[in-house]
Amino acid sequence: MNTKTSHFIKALPLAVVLFAASVISSCQKDNSAPQTITNATNSKLKVNGTAKYDNGFFIINEGWYGHGTGNVSFYNFATGTIADSTFTKENPGKNLNPTSSTLQYGTIFNDKLFLVSKVGGPFVVANSHTLVEINRIAAKSGNDFRAFVGIDTTKGLISTNSGIYPVNLQTLALGTKLTTVTGQVGDMIKAGNYVFVLSQTNGVVVLDASTYAVAKTISGMLCAFARTPDGAIWAAGGTQLVRIDPSTLTTTTVTIPFSIYGSWSAWHPGSITASTTENAVFIAQNATSSGGTNVYKYTAANSASFTTPFLTVATGRELYGSGIGYDPAHNQLIVNTVHSGFTTNFSFNDLCFYNATTGALINDVAYNGYFFPSIVVFH
Repeated sequence: MNTKTSHFIKALPLAVVLFAASVISSCQKDNSAPQTITNATNSKLKVNGTAKYDNGFFIINEGWYGHGTGNVSFYNFATGTIADSTFTKENPGKNLNPTSSTLQYGTIFNDKLFLVSKVGGPFVVANSHTLVEINRIAAKSGNDFRAFVGIDTTKGLISTNSGIYPVNLQTLALGTKLTTVTGQVGDMIKAGNYVFVLSQTNGVVVLDASTYAVAKTISGMLCAFARTPDGAIWAAGGTQLVRIDPSTLTTTTVTIPFSIYGSWSAWHPGSITASTTENAVFIAQNATSSGGTNVYKYTAANSASFTTPFLTVATGRELYGSGIGYDPAHNQLIVNTVHSGFTTNFSFNDLCFYNATTGALINDVAYNGYFFPSIVVFH
């Protein structure tokens, strides 16, 4: 079941009643409540000597099935506000349709923002400082992308519901599908001479970055990837958190006292991230089919890392999508939540900022609309 279908199933019964009462509409803001979202404009690209989209981070939103495709929001550190629909506002006449697709993943590579859609959507490259589109693979019914990783200045890889394709970054043309990895593939990361990919069938598959030959397979992994300052790559699955040395591919396993689940039935990026100031891994304790409420912080020096959650979101909320991301500029953990209970509850969002050292809540920005945030992306 794809994510868009999942949204439809969750929201349909109550939505029928609410439409009759004219209460909701797709991604409609509730102007009767405090609203922190501001509108982006096509104004000058330089603000206080920096590019328009440098002082903040992007929120990649799935969008709500049948009512509007996903889009890109931007949180501005200077103003403390969220601008919605920034991609379409910076690119008049262009969109991320069809509405049956899901904008699921984003990453910045070589100053370009790569936007990846599932279920027939496009694969788009934009300038990460201005959001002006550079190129795209057009939307079509055969597309079913998952994630992107850059290999070098001329090539990258894109994962799909059925394998991995090389991408020419100059023309954005897809090459011949790799024969070394089959089935649905999600998150990917490059480290040293290897590319680490998460496969639904085989767990973590480590590929030679030059030949794409399989160098190692780590079965049972369902959630990936994080990279700590020591260079280690991290993945998890079942009751195991695994550290992978990117040079030797040696693994070290840490036992977790709860189960780590994947998201293959309605794929979203993994709920795992890492600090850039200490060798610490943050991982969410998600449920099998919905977001969790606890986030743990693991460090090798703390034997009690999994005894108590590092943070627990406010009562009545749950993580959505990846749910967690690390802000390297301010040593903050960024947490995306929606209100629990499906249907209209998923129109109430909170963007929460936690101190990544202490776990203390720094700020909570509430905003309304059926955005379904998938992942946050930092420069």
